[in-house]
Amino acid sequence: MHVFLSLDWFLLIEKAILISIIIGISLIVAMYETWAERKVAAVIQDRRGPNRAGPGGIFQPLADGLKLFMKEEIVPNLSNKFLFILGPGIAMLTAMMTSAVVPWAGNIHAFGRDIPLQVADVNIGILYIFGVVSMGVYGVMIGGWASNNKFSLLAAIRGASQIISYELAMGLTLIAVLMLTGSLSLRTIVEQQLDHKYYVFYQPVGFIIFLVCAFAECNRTPFDLSEAESELNMGYHQEYSSMKLGFYLFAEYVNMFISSAVMATVFWGGYDIPFLNDAKFGQEHGQNLLAGLELLCLFLKIAFFIFFFIWVRWTIPRFRYDQLMNLGWKALIPLAILNMLVTGFVILFH
Repeated sequence: MHVFLSLDWFLLIEKAILISIIIGISLIVAMYETWAERKVAAVIQDRRGPNRAGPGGIFQPLADGLKLFMKEEIVPNLSNKFLFILGPGIAMLTAMMTSAVVPWAGNIHAFGRDIPLQVADVNIGILYIFGVVSMGVYGVMIGGWASNNKFSLLAAIRGASQIISYELAMGLTLIAVLMLTGSLSLRTIVEQQLDHKYYVFYQPVGFIIFLVCAFAECNRTPFDLSEAESELNMGYHQEYSSMKLGFYLFAEYVNMFISSAVMATVFWGGYDIPFLNDAKFGQEHGQNLLAGLELLCLFLKIAFFIFFFIWVRWTIPRFRYDQLMNLGWKALIPLAILNMLVTGFVILFH
């Protein structure tokens, strides 16, 4: 009873509200990433794209979501039904969980206290992201295996081996960043980049490696070998329909959103506003206005990376699978190790 009364209920309510807002924004962003992808593809291919559902096709994601909800739920007779349902749930859950440690802005002042716009400022934030993203492999693997479809299983094996391979290079890249920061906390990493000392200028090779690996982690072209229609019919989610398929599709776009947020946070200063002294602006115009501008700035950086993801998809052709694995194991991992060693020597003799 004493423990129950000693709980900080305001903190619990604050975190519950923040979690709900982040999940809602992530889903809305994922919906309109599909609209943006079709619009950018239309411009590149000299066609119109969505233009019927609302002005400029702006309501097309709502129509697509309603279509997925209304489609018939199909579970193959010879599938493992429990795992068949569990697979897309794991994919969606892990995609949403990664947003918990991202600092979206500084603090806002409300109800007599400072409220950080971050669900959990843990001192192992980057390790948490890697742990959760690694669990996302199970969503792909379980879904492909439980379908009892050979093409789905082959696609799932491809996807799992691809994600594991590129996670190694991504992790080695972040070790070089951690040598500079001395912390695994994402908020600390952002605070060390305030006044526009962005780590991308100290780790340009690391940023490029991380960006390439992010494409592979998100199963985006040119690394979408687990969804190669010309080779595997459709991919690991071939047997899925309705919102089970929707979960897999949404997980890809949520992962793209969170990957963009992590890249912006680690390499591009996160919510730091270029050419603005944040401390001076906060003193002159108020903490809440500053937090709102920081949030807007972070979302603009995220929007740029999302546009880059989309632009690359409709510009570069898909790799062959042997090219994909050669790039990961023979090029990116050795380059990431070399970048880590050079960073260590520079810090040692600086």
